[in-house]
Amino acid sequence: MPEAERLRAIVESPTYRLAYEDLDLLTQKDLRPLRLQLELLKPERVLYEQGVHSTVVVFGSARVRDAATARDRLAALERQADSAAADPVLERQLAQARRRVEQARYYEEAQRFARLISARFQQERRCDFVVVTGGGPGIMEAANRGAFEAGARSIGLNITLPHEQAPNPYITPALAFRFHYFAMRKMHFLMHALALVSFPGGYGTLDELFEVLTLIQTGKMPRIPVVLVGRTFWRRVVDFDYLIDEGYIAAEDIDLFQYADDAEEIMAALEGFYAGTPRKGAGE
Repeated sequence: MPEAERLRAIVESPTYRLAYEDLDLLTQKDLRPLRLQLELLKPERVLYEQGVHSTVVVFGSARVRDAATARDRLAALERQADSAAADPVLERQLAQARRRVEQARYYEEAQRFARLISARFQQERRCDFVVVTGGGPGIMEAANRGAFEAGARSIGLNITLPHEQAPNPYITPALAFRFHYFAMRKMHFLMHALALVSFPGGYGTLDELFEVLTLIQTGKMPRIPVVLVGRTFWRRVVDFDYLIDEGYIAAEDIDLFQYADDAEEIMAALEGFYAGTPRKGAGE
C-alpha cells in the first residue's frame, strides 16, 4: 500500500477522531452519565448568557388548538359528513372536533397569560418569569406565542420522541432546546421556576404536575405557586377531597395548589403568593 493511502487510512480511522467529535463513542451505553451531564450543563450555560433569571412553567396538552384551527377542522368534517353515509369513525372524529372547539378557550387563556406576565416582568438585562414550555404544539405553542406577541423571550424544552415532535415557531431561537432524557428535561423545567401553571392535558401533563406537587410536598424543592387552570376539568379528573377522606394525602396538601379559569385569575394567584415581588429562582 502506498504511503499516501496508509496515511489516509490512519486519518480516516474512527480511533483518530477527537473524542468529543466521536459520536460512535459518545452514544455508547457506558457513556450515559456523560450525556446526562451535557444535557444538564448546556441549557444552564445558555440561560445564564441570555440573562434568564427565573421562569414560569406552563404545562398543558399538545392536542389543544387555537379557535380558528379548531373551527376549520370541525367545518371540514361536517362537510364530509354531509356528503357521506353514516360512519361511526367519522362520528367520533366529529365529536372530538367539537370538543376541540370548546377547548380552544384554554389556548386563548394560555396565550393571554403568557403575554401578560412576559410584558410585566421581562426587562432588557434581567428577565424574570420567563415563560418555559415543552416546546411543542397546543398549550405549549399558545404560551410561547403569547410571550412572542409581547416582544419577550420564551423557552422551549423539546424532547426526542418515537414520532418526532417539532418545536413550535414562537420559541426564542436562542432558547430552544432538545433533550433525549425526560429526567434532565424535567429538572430544567424547575431549576429556575417561580411558578407552575398547568392547563388541561393527558398523561404527560399529569406526570409533570404530580411530580412537582410531590417535590413540594416532600420538601425537595421550595414552595412555589401551582395553578390548575380549568376548575371543572381538574375537579373531575382528580378528586382531591376523596384522597383526603381516604387518608392518602393530608388535608393541608390541598393547599399546595389553587384553581383558576382565566389569565387574570392566574396572575392574581401569582401576585397573591409573591405580594407582587418575584423572588430568587427555585434552583438558586
